[in-house]
Amino acid sequence: MADPSSYRPKPGQIPDSPGVYRFRDEHGRVIYVGKAKSLRQRLSSYFQDLAGLHPRTRTMVTTAASVEWTVVATEVEALQLEYSWIKEYDPRFNVKYRDDKSYPYLAVTLNEEFPRVQVMRGAKKKGVRYFGPYAHAWAIRETVDLMLRVFPVRTCSAGVFKRSAQIGRPCLLGYIGKCSAPCVGRVTPEEHRELAEEFCDFMAGRTGAYLRRLERHMQEAAEEMEYEKAARLRDDIGALRRAMEKNAVVLADATDADLIAVAEDELEAAVQIFHVRGGRVRGQRGWVTDKVEAVDTAGLVEHALQQLYGEEQGDAVPKEVLVPALPDPVEPVAEWLTARRGSRVDLRIPQRGDKKDLMATVQRNAQQALVLHKTKRASDLTTRSRALEEIAEALGLDSAPLRVECFDISHLQGQDVVASMVVFEDGLARKSEYRRFQIKSFEGQDDVRSMHEVVSRRFRRYLRESQKTGEWTVEEADGPDEDTAGPRDDNGRPKRFAYPPQLVVVDGGRPQVQAARRALDELGIADVAVCGLAKRLEEVWLPDEEDPVVLPRTSEGLYLLQRVRDEAHRFAIAYQRGKRARTMKASPLDAVAGLGDSRKQALLKHFGSVKKLRAATVEQICEVPGVGRKTALAVAAALAESAPPAPAVNMATGEILDESEG
Repeated sequence: MADPSSYRPKPGQIPDSPGVYRFRDEHGRVIYVGKAKSLRQRLSSYFQDLAGLHPRTRTMVTTAASVEWTVVATEVEALQLEYSWIKEYDPRFNVKYRDDKSYPYLAVTLNEEFPRVQVMRGAKKKGVRYFGPYAHAWAIRETVDLMLRVFPVRTCSAGVFKRSAQIGRPCLLGYIGKCSAPCVGRVTPEEHRELAEEFCDFMAGRTGAYLRRLERHMQEAAEEMEYEKAARLRDDIGALRRAMEKNAVVLADATDADLIAVAEDELEAAVQIFHVRGGRVRGQRGWVTDKVEAVDTAGLVEHALQQLYGEEQGDAVPKEVLVPALPDPVEPVAEWLTARRGSRVDLRIPQRGDKKDLMATVQRNAQQALVLHKTKRASDLTTRSRALEEIAEALGLDSAPLRVECFDISHLQGQDVVASMVVFEDGLARKSEYRRFQIKSFEGQDDVRSMHEVVSRRFRRYLRESQKTGEWTVEEADGPDEDTAGPRDDNGRPKRFAYPPQLVVVDGGRPQVQAARRALDELGIADVAVCGLAKRLEEVWLPDEEDPVVLPRTSEGLYLLQRVRDEAHRFAIAYQRGKRARTMKASPLDAVAGLGDSRKQALLKHFGSVKKLRAATVEQICEVPGVGRKTALAVAAALAESAPPAPAVNMATGEILDESEG
């Protein structure tokens, strides 16, 4: 635990101007990013008496080992830089929306010759019209299925579209009337684009005029006794009305707005957002966050706005954003939103009328989301803390191991030997820091030697990174570090292998544990604990103990170790299988230097199989376009070296069992 006074800036060093600051821990990792109207006033508040600080703030400043800042011209620039750094560094003590994900949108690809209606996630693309977000992709598909009856726009992929055009026959949707089949020329590109634009207009809320036009056409058809046409129009109107019912009308003035509500307690907060477009609720989304920093409702709203609009531009930012509390100060946030939209954005608290009533509905949803989340996870925080405490007590550690790394070795009968490293922080998997290794220093099956190599490589890299900052002064270990991922940079970004664990877990018994401990001792690392979990009896082995530690079967600590071990095993198996699959796809032609994929395919296409190619003469190989005599000689030599063994013989009948090669 660091003393904040040890890294407190000297009086007068901190400028009295807007800016963004970063706290780093002893390993140089950014653990908190904040912005301030006055850096001097804000940073001074962190270095008061610890007893007067909020418990979370106190934990942050005692974990930190240094603080730095960047001065900017305005508060809007500070807001933008804070968002960028939180996105880049993923600080441990900043609010993070744990359940945020890529929500699905209904998209119309107006940038294509034949626009397509589809479900899209992720970054927005230029020339594509988006509607949503929706909570579930199936909700989009239900709406589209109803509307295709009236607006038979293309929904197929490029491959299906091209295939139908080649064979001159549309897909099933074209036969049942849910696609206008532009692939076979039933409609012109202009007619199909008009259909897509009408679809977009309807989804954008301009529904009344279109429905009235259909009703007029239906009445005209009935008066002219075209009853089949009138019935079809009647069914079209019904389908559109059912599609409209899926998005309830809530505001009469065709408002475009996002409504944000927050429900919170001392530890967690739930954020709910309703997206209203054209007076209708087009989508809903929600996040839950741990309040790892001392933040009020206004602060949570500001974080939610950053999360929601940080990557958005143009119409994706609505004209109105209604919130339960305004950020302090509100002007920089409103100016930032306006810049992202390109026109004014009204950020305010609804005071009366339909918008206030709808905000109450959003607030109820946020409260229910928090209650549901607590029902699911109420025991999780307590359980994880208890598990870490039980592990610390069983292994004789001074404190709970907040970062645990587990290593596992995987191979197939001594071939394709690989290893995995998984990371758990605060009892939760941190998949962005998982690593994979190939065992290259020797061949064959030796799990103990493999474990020694992998642990040595992982911590050798850590020492190299630490040595750059002057934290360690050790001699460079012999031999290159051949891990599958190198370091990133020295600017505080999460670097590979640059952050040490408090506990190393290996999948195996005492031999593997002793190998891992020996690797650490050789590197001079004595402050990292090591244990192993043997599969047979789930015993916990320590390097210097003759007998294992047996945790009760109901122990939360044992459950956590099992999850860590099983995750490492899964990750290693997946890597090993993928590596083996790539090896099995290898061809004898791969050994020919300078022979690319195009000429390989040309050779196989010309001869039909590797077997026939192996039987060909050099002159015959030279007949393949692009293959010269030198290459033909190399191909013939490589195939001769990889010639298959003699064919098998059925000893009962004398039949030669000759399997053809593809």
